[in-house]
Amino acid sequence: MIGGIRLKVCGLTTAADAAFAAEAGFDFLGFNLYPKSPRYLPLESFQRLARHPAHVRLVAVTVEPSPVELAAMNSAGFDFFQVHFRHDLPSSTLASWAETVGVDRLWLAPKLPPAADVPVEMLPPAGTFLLDTFDPVKFGGTGRTGDWGKFARHQRAHPSKTWILSGGLNPDNVGEAIRQSGARFIDVNSGVESSPGVKDQGKIRALVKAIPAGRAGYP
Repeated sequence: MIGGIRLKVCGLTTAADAAFAAEAGFDFLGFNLYPKSPRYLPLESFQRLARHPAHVRLVAVTVEPSPVELAAMNSAGFDFFQVHFRHDLPSSTLASWAETVGVDRLWLAPKLPPAADVPVEMLPPAGTFLLDTFDPVKFGGTGRTGDWGKFARHQRAHPSKTWILSGGLNPDNVGEAIRQSGARFIDVNSGVESSPGVKDQGKIRALVKAIPAGRAGYP
């Protein structure tokens, strides 16, 4: 945690990048198990990575997994499961994910059109929600900033849930994003990369340095 903000870096593909992020102060390390992602890491490759420091938690990032796929991720040693999905999926599907990994370990990342909010019936299956920038084709990973006001509205309306701000965050805008959104938990990816799946140590250092300034003035 830096400046009162929890940090997650996503799209890791190497043990070296994961270790550096942990040393820099990130609390959560995300590994993308979605085959269509440019940062895709097969489950078998993840299992061959070196062990990580005890203070970090590992997050499996996936898109609309089957029960079998999610169970395999659960067996691989992940602490949390960030599931991206179409916002109009049946509630029974979301409930099945929660049954597989548990409400407290499930992070839901609905693909919300700009005019849509997270419906209240979507809230019970998970304790954590990630709001990313909408794209008609992609499930996250756009590198574009999202609606920070929309994020703030959700966080105020549902304080019993944990809310993660994602979408186009980088060293230059993270301070303003925190000020405008009130986010206490952020997720970064392309904003700290030199190329997809390759993290830039200089950008990671710069982002961490920018966090306290972003938190200043927010109660």
